[in-house]
Amino acid sequence: MISFHHRIYTRAAKLSLAAIARVAACVLVCLLACSCAQHKLPEESALAITHVTLIDGTGAAPQPDMTVLLVRDRIAAITSSDAAADLPRHATIVDGRGKFLIPGLADMHVHLTGAGEPDGSRKFMIPLLLENGITSVRDMGGYLDSLLPLRREIEEGKRLGPRIYLAGPYLDGNPPAFQPALVVTNGAQASQDVHDLVRRGVDFIKVQSHLSRDVYFQIAAACKGEHISFVGHVPDRVTAAEASAVGQKSIEHLTCVLRACSANEPKLMREQFLAAAGKEKDVSSRTRQFDWAQELLQSFSEARAHALLQEFVANGTSQTPTLILLQEDSYRRGNLADMPDQRVKYVPRAVFDRWKKVALQDALAAQARDYPLRQELMEKSAHVVGEMQVAGVKILAGTDTAAPFVYPGFSLHDELALLVHAGLTPMQALQSATSRAAEFMGKSATQGTIEKGKVADLVLLDADPLADIQNTSRIRAVVVRGRLLDRAALDEMLSSVEKFAAAN
Repeated sequence: MISFHHRIYTRAAKLSLAAIARVAACVLVCLLACSCAQHKLPEESALAITHVTLIDGTGAAPQPDMTVLLVRDRIAAITSSDAAADLPRHATIVDGRGKFLIPGLADMHVHLTGAGEPDGSRKFMIPLLLENGITSVRDMGGYLDSLLPLRREIEEGKRLGPRIYLAGPYLDGNPPAFQPALVVTNGAQASQDVHDLVRRGVDFIKVQSHLSRDVYFQIAAACKGEHISFVGHVPDRVTAAEASAVGQKSIEHLTCVLRACSANEPKLMREQFLAAAGKEKDVSSRTRQFDWAQELLQSFSEARAHALLQEFVANGTSQTPTLILLQEDSYRRGNLADMPDQRVKYVPRAVFDRWKKVALQDALAAQARDYPLRQELMEKSAHVVGEMQVAGVKILAGTDTAAPFVYPGFSLHDELALLVHAGLTPMQALQSATSRAAEFMGKSATQGTIEKGKVADLVLLDADPLADIQNTSRIRAVVVRGRLLDRAALDEMLSSVEKFAAAN
């Protein structure tokens, strides 16, 4: 039995402990207050862009004379400049009079490890992307051993760069079309490769053109089981409608789309492999390919195209046309004298030499009649893209950087112009690289538009992109993760890339 005195002592101890706890809490609050005072927002963390015309990426009309306040890496407030309250005392002020503010751009088809590692990405591609206002990229095939550390460096703030969403190696048949690739020939490999890539942290799976029908559908099933999306080429032995129906989230380069718009699609599928048979320089093989492409154009059916686009809409299949790639294939490679332009100085010599080699091989194998045919295919593809926009298919802006003569960063602005040429309005083209891109990646809550609370990825332009979409290239400043890169900083980046390119 517990004594009376023991109960008194215990109660006193409890009271004493409670008092100590209250004192400790007060001390802790004081210490936290002191800590907060010592670690207040750094002066450079607040940035205000004042008196600017805001194009927020939602599709709303431009808003003139606005002030956008950024704190650290977030958009803290958006208001009319007249109604703007006192700005933070130590905020950096950027006068936006006569300028236009748009969301940071996304290139939805790049290959960051396509220009040599490890410096190709860090000293060549990343700076050119940022200088061109690209604050997000979707890497559509590359070496994970290089991409994962690069992404980690950027996310941890050790390196300035765009947000990276990646696939890692392609899944392809034997032989694979490109490297790095995982050759998949059966269902067990499909399941294992998808599982391993998910475990390594990829954001989606990329499929390629040489997959067999059975393996392609097994990959689709494996992705569904792993709850991850898959994107890429429509394999040659699969129709675009089948790819859409089985859940391929995006189709790149319009692969198999024109074929699916043909009134003779089954016949063209049968003959496609015969047309491609033989050596590249074999005359009969080139003739078969030419005849096949002519039939592809001549059998185009608006009714078939309309039905296909409705399937894309119903299944939520996005399209990344990469029209810039088709244009380069149709025009520039046909005339080696046209290759040099002012952007060449930013391309490492070794990379540019590879580009020239590809162009020379193509020029030697091609005949004079091939280029007009390619141009017809390009224009028909652009026509289909315009019809996609009308039908409600979601278009994403991508370039296939760094394919030959597709210049990192710069070519996204070319792609936006080509999308407008195809029939998109400047606003729709802009959204293909901003809000549509964020929506596709499941990031609409945090990026893609200029709204309070979203990440501070922005581009300040000297001219109105809605009056002329090519004005997206007239960049005065870029804000990436809240950090301001003014024109001087961007020019310094270009200078650094130029020096690197000359030495490599």
